[in-house]
Amino acid sequence: MRALALGTLLPSFDGLTVPDWLAAALSDGLAGVCLFAVSTPDVATTRRLTDELRRHAGRELIVASDEEGGDVTRIQAGEGSSLPGAAALGAIDDEHLTRRCGVALGAVLATAGINLDLAPVLDVASEPDNPVIGVRAFAPTPDRVIAHGRAFVDGLAAAGVAACAKHFPGHGATTIDSHLALPTLDADPETLHTRDLRPFAEVRTAAVMTAHVVVPALDERPATLAPWAAAALRKGGHDGVIVTDALGMRAIADHIPLGEACVRALEAGADLLCLDAPHQRDARTCFDEALAAVEGALRSGRLDAQRVAASVARNRALAAAHPPLPAEDPTPLLARLDAVGLEAARRAVRATGNVRLSGPPVLLDVRRRAQYAAGRTSTAFASVVQEAFPGARALAPADPAEAAAAATGPQDVVVLTSMARAEEREGALLARVLEARPDAVVVHAGVAEAAPRAARLVLSLGVGRANARAVVALLGADR
Repeated sequence: MRALALGTLLPSFDGLTVPDWLAAALSDGLAGVCLFAVSTPDVATTRRLTDELRRHAGRELIVASDEEGGDVTRIQAGEGSSLPGAAALGAIDDEHLTRRCGVALGAVLATAGINLDLAPVLDVASEPDNPVIGVRAFAPTPDRVIAHGRAFVDGLAAAGVAACAKHFPGHGATTIDSHLALPTLDADPETLHTRDLRPFAEVRTAAVMTAHVVVPALDERPATLAPWAAAALRKGGHDGVIVTDALGMRAIADHIPLGEACVRALEAGADLLCLDAPHQRDARTCFDEALAAVEGALRSGRLDAQRVAASVARNRALAAAHPPLPAEDPTPLLARLDAVGLEAARRAVRATGNVRLSGPPVLLDVRRRAQYAAGRTSTAFASVVQEAFPGARALAPADPAEAAAAATGPQDVVVLTSMARAEEREGALLARVLEARPDAVVVHAGVAEAAPRAARLVLSLGVGRANARAVVALLGADR
């Protein structure tokens, strides 16, 4: 029963070495590990860690990570992603380029020892003010999401990396971040099927991630814990792994304990239980609670051992089908990723008005301070702007008065925003900057449909390093 329970768990951990509790779990049958930025400072270090994980397991292992490119990156969290992200690729609408990005990213992940990419996002970004999906999705229409989802998955597969589509049944039409509360997908069955479910039905992946989203037309429970979700995936032809979104997120954790959530997710048809990020709660505590609950439910008969064994078999089959490839020198692989990412970012970026600067600017970052999917608010823009324009200053004003004061002066002003229309604080900061400096260049990093009005406007479609480099080229510095 312990081995069966372990075979369903995907914990995280904190650090660059394998802790004793995780080593023991690996040797006893743990399904896999999810890596966050704290464990992936660079490709070579990550590969040493993933090799150590597999040595403890003594077999093939799922090593997963959220590597979407653009705003959400783990292996390039420090400097910002070399890829511009899904919205930029969808805006360009060149499927060959999207596949090239998938191949280049997959090659880096493969040499790092990561064999399951928790990407692409197949949500349809139909709500411009969505606080968590936005530019992580390819487009606001299902056809374009399907086309580019397929291309990205094909690229990853060509590099030997499995893809995990997320977030079933669709998180793109919601207005609440499931990291913080439980969102509702308020769609009638016809809209749900023609808009939100189509990408998951038409893009085949080794794994699909279920979302903490309630669909009132189908169930009062979030899809992660509702049997209809797994049943719909199986009926639609998905015979691979069904993995939950992190069960420690507040959409779930505010309502039921983690261990109970794990049991309910397995009852609902999930195969692999993603627990929580190590920067959100203690990884060992999460693991112990999840293992005790699942093992207890197996021993009591609440969970059917035969059904759980089928989940364990699916998880092991995914790992066996994607063994670690030999490590390569990451330098040329990263250079290739950088080149294709910059090409994509430059083709995607758009400007209104004359946005060229006369000299080093003051960059005012008015975005919200926490981005839960990304792990932290990226500072890539500030770094790239200061590298491109020696003498540039980067500030993050805390209130409208500070923003107005920072915008007053002889230097050009560039203001970075992403959700000024939906976020009251961000909108107030932007308004004060533009009141003080109507000539400020506004760089909007969110979806184009949510862009603020400004005479000098740049649409970057993300905050990765590639996005930032494309923007500074428009501002007058080609870096």
